[in-house]
Amino acid sequence: MSSVRVALRALGANKLRTTLTMLGIIIGVSAVIALMSIGRGAQAQVTAQIQSLGTNLLFIRPGATKDQGVRTSAGNAATLTLDDSDAIATLPNVVSTAPELGTGAQMLANGQNVNSRVTGVTDNYATVRNTNVAEGDWISKAQVDGRSSVVVLGDTVAKQLFPDSDPIGQNVRMSVGGRTGTNFRVIGVTELKGGSGFGNTDDQVYVPITTVMARLFAQRTSRGAPNVSTVNVQVASEALMDDTVAQIGDLLRARHKVAQDDFTIQSQQDFLNTFNQIAGTFTLLLGAIAGISLVVGGIGIMNIMLVSVTERTREIGIRKAVGARRRDILTQFLVEAIVVSVLGGAIGIAIGTGLAAIISTIQVPGNGGGAGSNLQTQVGLDSVMLAFFVSAAVGLFFGIYPATRASRLNPIEALRYE
Repeated sequence: MSSVRVALRALGANKLRTTLTMLGIIIGVSAVIALMSIGRGAQAQVTAQIQSLGTNLLFIRPGATKDQGVRTSAGNAATLTLDDSDAIATLPNVVSTAPELGTGAQMLANGQNVNSRVTGVTDNYATVRNTNVAEGDWISKAQVDGRSSVVVLGDTVAKQLFPDSDPIGQNVRMSVGGRTGTNFRVIGVTELKGGSGFGNTDDQVYVPITTVMARLFAQRTSRGAPNVSTVNVQVASEALMDDTVAQIGDLLRARHKVAQDDFTIQSQQDFLNTFNQIAGTFTLLLGAIAGISLVVGGIGIMNIMLVSVTERTREIGIRKAVGARRRDILTQFLVEAIVVSVLGGAIGIAIGTGLAAIISTIQVPGNGGGAGSNLQTQVGLDSVMLAFFVSAAVGLFFGIYPATRASRLNPIEALRYE
């Protein structure tokens, strides 16, 4: 403790220089905490949105096609049908299935022109994909069976097409690929969800899948059956996911009469694991970039400590002349360097935490002028401890050379120094 008190007195003798020396550490630590809190907050926000759909979901998509012997990306082959979805629904572990077929479309209504994604769905889709309506009704089984010209608008699309009026009961003209448009009656508007990095559900519209096949976008398999782009499967529990994947694989191979899978099966957990891996790497990258300023701050400590050694050469000579050992001088200057870095680290932690709190109040505008959401930040105890100990380590590392140089001064030459 006596070494710390001596160090504080020495640093207090030149407050401005000490403050400027700490500035690099303060900026570095606060930047590390603020940037890592943004990365972790974004990761937590997207993870919550993915998990809100449920962790017991499977997504079955068509396999890849081959063009002149070259395999294209998965999802291009027309291999899945409505009958496949119905067959999967009979498996013991499956609660429900929801096939879908999507395409882009141009929509005209109320003098407004919007390009959006049209997703053909069944009545089960709302339950399987946790899609709720804020106004009106969801698509019914009768409307799917009757190929009704009805549409449920996403929140963003509804605000773009009907900014000043109630969309329920209004007509929307929809066309695909420049063809003559078809009128659809609006029966509902979905709740605002926001984008998750995997697409924005608010920027979609939902139409009975049979209507999409008959009037907007028709695609058939090699066997002549109407094709679907995805089959969403809700499993009874997360523990049954692996068994269900195996059962679905056996069923589809038997139905399609193929030895090699012409489909792909992914789970919600697969998407979550992939995203967490990417987000974790991105967060570490942000921390590493901010950590560069800690190194710069350490160099500043070394520079100032070297100046301090030069200025206090006579003091060092006097201390050695009255019996101070080399170890005592080394400890004194080393403690001064560590005190500077630790104090700077503590101040940086406070500033970084405050910056994270301020950033969390910033609102990001939604797509299409819709309601936005606040940036989410998350300050973790591990990032605070890491920043604190790294700042102390920086002071120790960059303080060793000046302290060693001071301890090696010859007392006679130090006393003669002017």
